[in-house]
Amino acid sequence: MDAAAEEKFLDQLLDDLEKDKLVLPTLPEVALKVRDTLEDEDSSLIDVSKIITSDAALSARMIQVSNSPLLRASSPIESVEAAVTRMGGNMVRNLVTSMVMEQMFQATSDVTDKRLRKIWEHSTEVAAIAHALASQFTKLQPDQAMLAGLVHDIGALPILSRAEDYPDLIADEATLDRIISSVHTTIGAEILRKWNFPEELIAVAAEHEDLHRDSGDGADYVDVVVVANLQSLIDTSHPHTDVDWSTVPAFTKLGLQADISVVDMDETNANIEAARAALA
Repeated sequence: MDAAAEEKFLDQLLDDLEKDKLVLPTLPEVALKVRDTLEDEDSSLIDVSKIITSDAALSARMIQVSNSPLLRASSPIESVEAAVTRMGGNMVRNLVTSMVMEQMFQATSDVTDKRLRKIWEHSTEVAAIAHALASQFTKLQPDQAMLAGLVHDIGALPILSRAEDYPDLIADEATLDRIISSVHTTIGAEILRKWNFPEELIAVAAEHEDLHRDSGDGADYVDVVVVANLQSLIDTSHPHTDVDWSTVPAFTKLGLQADISVVDMDETNANIEAARAALA
């Protein structure tokens, strides 16, 4: 695809986004039902349990995760109701959303299947590292950090969906990479707004590529995902590996040295593996 065609594609993409014409992904129904029920003052955690129980696969995963090292349960949990009661509303909402996210990374054609699987694998890696970082180095909610990691690149989905109609673009990996890098943060933030996600997670989608971002306050979810993202890129050829990480404020805000691989730290690695297993 030549430069003029690339610019035209980008302009049309952003114009459609501004005019609400760009088809954005929607949250799976079970995640919406859980969230709506939790926000309903007349509903209870038992009602939430019933929604989860109606989905056999999700029920099994909730029980599995509630008994995993991720939650460090003191005694075995054998029912969805017990799992939901132990976790509480916020954690249940975050975990259910995290568990059903993979459904959104299913390709409608073979041409984008490989790319979507690659994005999902990267997102789960960042999510697992973010969970571990939040639990060890911040006072943030680890389950929220995990969800932040899962959705940080969500803006790539509508771009790939639109690109399926442009064979020349699909065949031109460098150009497609450049387009995704250019606008996935803008589109990702808009998706999360449509989903009524909290501002702190919308900020993750919008700002995680800004390595020199410094909010000036304590560590937030953007900082966690920035560090998790960079850690996931160690030993790759990604352009972010050429940046001097000692100039990235997020490391300092988490109390980490920029030249340390958290994946090689025993306790952190154990937490990363637990989060990976929860998302598998």
